Amino acid sequence: MTEEEKKLLLDLARRSVEAAAVGESAPELPLDDVCRRTGGAFVTLKASGLLRGCIGNFSGTGTLGETVRSMAREAAVSDPRFIPVSPREVENLTIEISVLSPMVRIKADDVLPGTHGLYIRRGHRAGTLLPQVAAEEGWDRDTFLAHTCMKAGLSPEAYLEDGTEILAYTAEVFSENETGKED
Repeated sequence: MTEEEKKLLLDLARRSVEAAAVGESAPELPLDDVCRRTGGAFVTLKASGLLRGCIGNFSGTGTLGETVRSMAREAAVSDPRFIPVSPREVENLTIEISVLSPMVRIKADDVLPGTHGLYIRRGHRAGTLLPQVAAEEGWDRDTFLAHTCMKAGLSPEAYLEDGTEILAYTAEVFSENETGKED
């Protein structure tokens, strides 16, 4: 993605968070090619470097623009781990977008922490961690796999068991800090 496309998606996400925080309708989608693409994305909100919300969709909710707009709203007001973002918080949030590749089945030994995001499922339980999580935490392969299992509500060793499916994806990750937003 070009820097301009990244800025456009980050601006869309910010306007979506602002609207959600005050209970307004979602903003109009820009008529830009990047917004018309298809694909999945996660939107992560951070306050003072700490997670404040993160919601995503692997296959998208239509176009990439629709997905970013929807996931930004959801991260702001519907992440079950947090209370909704208040209007006074919005200006202090930093927004990060992860545009996802399609998922592929992978063996545990082939997982590359910091490159792959993981989606692990077994039965009705499933969990994911984005590629940047392993890098931020300094996790090795086994630790990354174990934490993804635990996020799915499974035992840390579930990735070693028959019947557990490991899927990997990559992400183009960018944030307001990288595209010029002042801290």
